[in-house]
Amino acid sequence: MPTDTVQPERYDDLLREKADRIKAMFASFAPPPLDVFHSASIHYRMRSEFHIWHQDDRVHYAMFAPGNKHEPIFLQTFPVASKRINELMQPLLNVLCQQEILHRKLFQVEFLTTQTDEALISLLYHKKLDESWLEAVRPLEKQFNIHIIGRAKKQKLILTQDFVTETLTVNGKTWQYQQVENSFTQPNAGINEQMLKWTSDVVQGSTGDFLELYCGNANFTCVLSEQFRQVLATEISRSSVQSARHNFTLNGVQNADIVRMSSEEFTQAINKERPFRRLQDIDLDTYEFSTVLVDPPRAGLDKGTEALMQRFERILYISCNPETLQANLNTLSQTHRIERFALFDQFPYTHHAECGIYLIRK
Repeated sequence: MPTDTVQPERYDDLLREKADRIKAMFASFAPPPLDVFHSASIHYRMRSEFHIWHQDDRVHYAMFAPGNKHEPIFLQTFPVASKRINELMQPLLNVLCQQEILHRKLFQVEFLTTQTDEALISLLYHKKLDESWLEAVRPLEKQFNIHIIGRAKKQKLILTQDFVTETLTVNGKTWQYQQVENSFTQPNAGINEQMLKWTSDVVQGSTGDFLELYCGNANFTCVLSEQFRQVLATEISRSSVQSARHNFTLNGVQNADIVRMSSEEFTQAINKERPFRRLQDIDLDTYEFSTVLVDPPRAGLDKGTEALMQRFERILYISCNPETLQANLNTLSQTHRIERFALFDQFPYTHHAECGIYLIRK
């Protein structure tokens, strides 16, 4: 995101325009009034990545205007990134510039931080990393109180650990989440807390069991597990499944299971179209699913998953793409009505809109 598009003084007006666009997009479904959740206007992103540009015997953080990869925009600060990222950016870069082994063929730096100022930094290279690189970079962990990972082709060197632990507060209770480098995590922690509170509120008083597809690191699963008898979650990413299990333990969640499956595979399993070895320890017949949550990628739900969703009494749909959400609602609205409608401003100053829809069977 070019820094000249960050205009805190215009934040409220820009969010109002985004909300009006979303209202117009979904007007044909006759939704209830839109709940709009504001982000902080600066320092809201817990993770950021920067290209590295080599010039004048130095390396620089660089971004590019859309369609122009030859004229870098050098960055001293990045106002949308967390305060911790901004505090680290230039001091870290200065140290990298001082040692050729640390900056030679460096092409990208990625930051992952938490609301408690934990920081993990990944340095990406077009060269093989060896013991001399490790010796040079190791003191930086103590100097900056950070964790460092080195990445190159077919290489991932972890100095101490490859994750941070985020702490989120929802309805006065704290939850902890392992967030692994290079795995999906919610980038805007403040908005994530609001999404968790909203989803928790809308399912208040639900009965039966809970199914979640595309659960990631169990971000929603942990909080919502308090509202249900049993919980079953699915996720295709192996590292996210491992983090989800870790987060169940971290938060004392004892009524949830997770299986590594795609939504398409789970649809086949619940329809008894084929057996899956990954489900050998889970008896789907013991679940009485009443509520399902989906948080799919930008492509939205496939037709089979759409049909599966229509079998549940209540549907929670968290969407990062209003266009595919709109397309999926053309099907889901045949059997369900929209009870709650929300806009979460996950990415201020951009056209991106994170939406939440809660549907109940007609």
